[in-house]
Amino acid sequence: MEASKVYFTNLRTGTNTNLQLKLTKLVKKAGIANIDFENKYVAIKIHFGEPGNLAFLRPNYARTIADIVKELGGKPYLTDCNTLYVGGRKNALDHIESAYLNGFTPYTTGCHILIGDGLKGTDDVLVPVEGGEYVKEAKIGRAIMDADVFLTLTHFKGHEATGFGGTLKNIGMGCGSRAGKMEMHSAGKPHVDQELCIGCGACSRICAHSAAVVTDKKASINHDKCVGCGRCIGVCPKDAVLAASDEANDILNCKIAEYSKAVINNRPAFHISLVMDVSPNCDCHAENDLPIVPDVGMFASFDPVALDKACADAVNAQPVIHGSVLEEHVKEHEEESKHHDHFHMSHPDTNWVSCIEHAKKLGLGTDEYELIEVK
Repeated sequence: MEASKVYFTNLRTGTNTNLQLKLTKLVKKAGIANIDFENKYVAIKIHFGEPGNLAFLRPNYARTIADIVKELGGKPYLTDCNTLYVGGRKNALDHIESAYLNGFTPYTTGCHILIGDGLKGTDDVLVPVEGGEYVKEAKIGRAIMDADVFLTLTHFKGHEATGFGGTLKNIGMGCGSRAGKMEMHSAGKPHVDQELCIGCGACSRICAHSAAVVTDKKASINHDKCVGCGRCIGVCPKDAVLAASDEANDILNCKIAEYSKAVINNRPAFHISLVMDVSPNCDCHAENDLPIVPDVGMFASFDPVALDKACADAVNAQPVIHGSVLEEHVKEHEEESKHHDHFHMSHPDTNWVSCIEHAKKLGLGTDEYELIEVK
């Protein structure tokens, strides 16, 4: 496969420019205007940041992309799907409130917010995965699949399970409904925390397979009947129904690639990744640690695989920030650190390459890229 073009600009500015203007120039040079936006609904997939985390992208960057879409005749909206875990984004009301708290409002970003999988995380669409080995039908948020054009605006950072959180993770994991996230994270099926369960029967009423039953005012799930749809997780008012979260990290990465294929297959897509505040963990954390490397710059491409690879290579070429968790791990594993894989060094149980390789196999793109600097 021919090398893909990945466009890059650094974070240096002068008195005649600023970062938003540089981002505008970057994405236009990368060819975003080649997409037909006229009267099209345009999903801009972003992470709004868990309350307490301050490493997420500032809403100003979302405003820049929304303004470009409107300039090109499109109808943009910011979107993300609800989280599987308990936190500030597990239902649409909390999710939007968290987005507002972190500065993402229609007034700051110039467009509205739609939570992709609805109020309780159960509004999804079954989307076939062409060539899927682990997933045959991905469970994708309906408001995301309804879009005519799909854009991503990604904060590139480390991740405790996948190595790094880049464009593919923003797409695959981010666009999965709560049931979809369960499918990616779990090899098994959900179970009930008996101490949290109040026996309300919501799980039993939503279950189409009679797997969830309430006995003596406590629910349980019959795994022989359960098909793993995850609806019970979404409707439980006490978050007593839990995913197994027992999938191997390499398979998790492969499932993320397969979910990404379902999301972007057969419609226009364009991807932007900002490599700044490269925290060791996901923005889903209610805190953020010291960045592991200095800020790098902004990247854009039509190829999400090449984009992730270019960003990973750029991070691995950076020096380690003094006092970071990465520096601690480098000191502990001096011989292994010579391989200069900052992500694996930060989280030794992860293997980010598995996602890249599987995405290539699925035809999502190539890890061969030509880096074009925009000044």
